[in-house]
Amino acid sequence: MRAYNFSAGPAILPEEVLKEAQAELVDYQGTGMSIMEMSHRGKEYSAIHEECIANIKKLLNIPEGYSVLFMTGGASSQFALIPMNLLGEGQTADYTNSGAWAAKAIKEGKLLGNVNIAADCGKEIPTRVPSIDELKLTDGAAYLHITSNETISGAQWKVFPENETLIADMSSDILSRPLDVSKFGMIYAGSQKNLAPAGITLVIIKDELADRCPDTVPTIMRYKTHIEGNSLFNTVPTFPVYILCLVTRWLLAKGGLEGMQKQNAEKAGKLYEAIDGTDFYTGTAVKEYRSNMNVTWRIANEELEPVFIEEAAKQNLKTLKGHRSVGGIRASIYNAFPVEGIDALVSFMKEFEAKHG
Repeated sequence: MRAYNFSAGPAILPEEVLKEAQAELVDYQGTGMSIMEMSHRGKEYSAIHEECIANIKKLLNIPEGYSVLFMTGGASSQFALIPMNLLGEGQTADYTNSGAWAAKAIKEGKLLGNVNIAADCGKEIPTRVPSIDELKLTDGAAYLHITSNETISGAQWKVFPENETLIADMSSDILSRPLDVSKFGMIYAGSQKNLAPAGITLVIIKDELADRCPDTVPTIMRYKTHIEGNSLFNTVPTFPVYILCLVTRWLLAKGGLEGMQKQNAEKAGKLYEAIDGTDFYTGTAVKEYRSNMNVTWRIANEELEPVFIEEAAKQNLKTLKGHRSVGGIRASIYNAFPVEGIDALVSFMKEFEAKHG
């Protein structure tokens, strides 16, 4: 029996995708080889690569003038590559600080240029992301960087600021809802939360933004290099791209991002209703900023939290422990997380309260 895996990442993948990958793992479509063993420039892998890009463009309705890239190093590498490529000498970049991941991006930005903290609510409890009207932006800023969903705190941007060079780290909510990509200069996401196994970073970037890159940036660290090489300048991690291709097929079959948004809102709604319906549990994020991907809460008697996590695991409800930096309980319920798992968790929460309340 598969566990209900609430891990924040590496995270749950659709069971249908895992079974298809299992069936093709040793012999991909009669070739006698695994996709992991094939050349990244061979025709079998090339077909997967191109389909994956096409599926992402279709799901997000990406307009002309943008490129879809598969890079490496996770979102953490992008924290440095963004200012290296896009923050010119003498320019300032605006960043919002909404929590742990935004703070990491800011730290790297400061190593490479001038950074203005346009809004800072990173240490506020209950947690939230900034409101648009509190942003203090720099005239002529190179870009505005936000973290669309803070995995640790469970806070999410519901409406995005309008800025022609808006850059968003969407590692934990990418492909979970429709987006107007034309409102962004760049979107990026590590794959291990809502896309595929760890190993690739999805980057969607406006081509004219990539053209800013100074000639002094090393070749492999330029977005232009990966655009020109169609993400094949060096050997791409082929297996994560293959899984992402299968995941994008699954998303299209499930009704695309509109279908996912509806399902994700319903799943999160059930869980927040269980939290709000009693004084035994307390949500940790401001209600209007609550994430549909990472639901975070505390038990009034915090000494019961380790007991909750241990007893939940015995009922196949796994990895509910909050991040080590904040404690508490966290349920990461990405696209692939089944509705039945939410029902099982809500039932357990009621039983646990009846037993310990």
